[in-house]
Amino acid sequence: MPRAFTRPSPVPQRFRPLWWLAISYLVITFATRVVLLVMSGAEVPHTAFNLAYAFGVGLFYDVVTFIYVAWPLVLFLWIVPTRSGRVAPLLRWLAYAMAMALACTLCLVALHLHYHAGLKETWPALLPFLFVLPLAAFTYTSRAGQRVLYGFALLLIYGLLFVAASELVFWNEFSVRFNFIAVDYLVYTTEVIGNIRESYPIGLWVSLLAVLALLVLAVGHRALRVRDDGSRFWQRGKVVLLWLVLTVISVAAVNGSMKDRTGNNYVNELAGNGIYQFFNAFRSSHLDYAKFYRTLPDDDAFRRVREMLKTPDSSYVSSDLHDLTRAIRRSGPEKRLNVVLISVESLSGDYLGTFGNPQKITPYLDSLVDHSLFFDKLYANGTRTVRGLEALSLSVPPTPGDSLLKAHDNENLFSLADIFNDRGYQSDFVYGGYGEFDNMNQFFGSNGYRTVDRRDIPKGATIHGENVWGVADEDLYTLALGQMDQIHAAGKPFFLHIMTTSNHRPFTFPAGRVKQANGTREGAVAYTDWSIGDFIRRAREKSYFDDTVFVITADHCASSAGKTSVPINRYHIPLWIYSPKHIPPQRVDRLMGQVDIAPTVLGLLNFSYRTRFFGYDLFQLEAGRERAFPATYEKLGYLHDDVLTVLEPQRKLEQMKPDYATGDATPIEPQDPQQIADAVAYYQVASDLFKRGQLGRRPADSTPVEPLPVAASALPASPGSAPAPASSAPATASSAGSAPATMR
Repeated sequence: MPRAFTRPSPVPQRFRPLWWLAISYLVITFATRVVLLVMSGAEVPHTAFNLAYAFGVGLFYDVVTFIYVAWPLVLFLWIVPTRSGRVAPLLRWLAYAMAMALACTLCLVALHLHYHAGLKETWPALLPFLFVLPLAAFTYTSRAGQRVLYGFALLLIYGLLFVAASELVFWNEFSVRFNFIAVDYLVYTTEVIGNIRESYPIGLWVSLLAVLALLVLAVGHRALRVRDDGSRFWQRGKVVLLWLVLTVISVAAVNGSMKDRTGNNYVNELAGNGIYQFFNAFRSSHLDYAKFYRTLPDDDAFRRVREMLKTPDSSYVSSDLHDLTRAIRRSGPEKRLNVVLISVESLSGDYLGTFGNPQKITPYLDSLVDHSLFFDKLYANGTRTVRGLEALSLSVPPTPGDSLLKAHDNENLFSLADIFNDRGYQSDFVYGGYGEFDNMNQFFGSNGYRTVDRRDIPKGATIHGENVWGVADEDLYTLALGQMDQIHAAGKPFFLHIMTTSNHRPFTFPAGRVKQANGTREGAVAYTDWSIGDFIRRAREKSYFDDTVFVITADHCASSAGKTSVPINRYHIPLWIYSPKHIPPQRVDRLMGQVDIAPTVLGLLNFSYRTRFFGYDLFQLEAGRERAFPATYEKLGYLHDDVLTVLEPQRKLEQMKPDYATGDATPIEPQDPQQIADAVAYYQVASDLFKRGQLGRRPADSTPVEPLPVAASALPASPGSAPAPASSAPATASSAGSAPATMR
């Protein structure tokens, strides 16, 4: 027989390094899963089912992920020529480079024609070209080829170890595999890398990973010895074609939610793969609600939402079913009071002594409860700052994927600032870091706010502390007070939205403020409490203090981890509305969503105005109609009447009775179709309105609304709430380690 049919194929020799990479990768992922299991502690009962599920399903995801991870090595083993041919090496490489450049150009042109995208959006397509460009410049079986293979293998194994170490850090912070947060972090590398450098001994860790990678290479170097008895490019191409088929099948048949089959979210997360989950989140960054979630007929959804948004003080200005514009009419004149809204970074409700925390790390805020309108049952929209800012400024349920802060075409939306600006207010968004992070400056600057950030701190001003996220909270409040002074001096009322940063890892703050240790979460919370007390004390010295309303809340909780997909205890945040001269103290024990804060504040100011907000003025809402929208980037929650409905991609859903203390939940059977329809309607309508540009501000939104022709009434009492005593003053800021701040 011809020699070609008797001789063993050299192709398996060429692709032998793939086995080395596969074994090394699976060992790393197995070890990572073991460490994450240990870190989970008692959250994952070590039953046979849980362990089998986590490691069995986890192995499946690891193998699927390996198909993607191995592509660089597959391309390397395919393209690098076996040995020199008849054509001079330089000429051969130049011809190859021209062919690759032509292919890359055609790819960019196709992307431009199909998506109308410029190089700014399509530049990642250049990366594969830059990777394969040098691969034809040497031969596989040469000494140079062996060295390049060793170096490439070392780079791959170091990258896998680095990702594994990053997963451990990410799990320690969020108790989940890589998700949409990790995608966001990849975008804002300056803050994220700076945060990591300030929080961890990164130099030591990187060095240890390098040593470990060298050890792995030393152990497996024999499997990486180059061997090829004469494979041809077309022969190796069969392996690449097979790899491409496997890739296409895995993309079509596997998704990140397939693992979510147990009632314990920790087990589901352990069964995943961090690399796979990262790219799954990246693909989900722009989820089209109508394509991925349950829907109702459009008219039915809008009709249902119009009915749910109707309150005694509102009336629709149009009979158009798809127009949510309402006129809010209140009794008597408006109160042109200044408003300072502070969204505190990661201020979970369970940090407060008021809610049972025994650590006494929030003495000032605890004392402020008895002198404020305080809300016991407020729940955040999400687990990220952008979700809190979105809820507070736009009063909309969270849309799946990206927050509206980072979405395309998010300019000129109907915002809280617009309502104030129509009344002659100056509206500022004040941030202690650089507002490019999370697209804050672009969003707020395009939606009625003047943006003020770290760059606006006067030169020569004293900075008591700073880290990569921004200046210390006390310095942020100094900046805010400067803005308030300027606006007041110009004879205008002001609305300030202040976003703090000190209660964020690495948890650094100026020395001597609190007794808790610097660099700890407890210390950061205590400092947050101290700095708010110090801010109120300094504001009290201003002539405009008596006519200012201070609204203090959180952007989200400090942790989002839980056994359920939406652990409700990880969304519980506090809210104080403090204005001693104008708002009587009262403790409100009613469910409230973060979207309700803006309308409730406007109601306290007695504003009559047009709105398309999804939130309620809680004091104009009949008992029993309260609801909240706790959500992740793809799991959309609707909390009403002690039932939590969660909408998920692939048109799946869960419905459960939540435990507000632990975050656990009990599935409800049979499910309540009315609540499901309400949840679907809210999210479907909100997403549809943004998609069609109907959340934007319209000229008619400034139309004055005539107040009701009756005398202004006192603040309505909230059902189930008890007025707090107003006689005693809250603790001074000195009780939290500051100078005295006695309340009037």
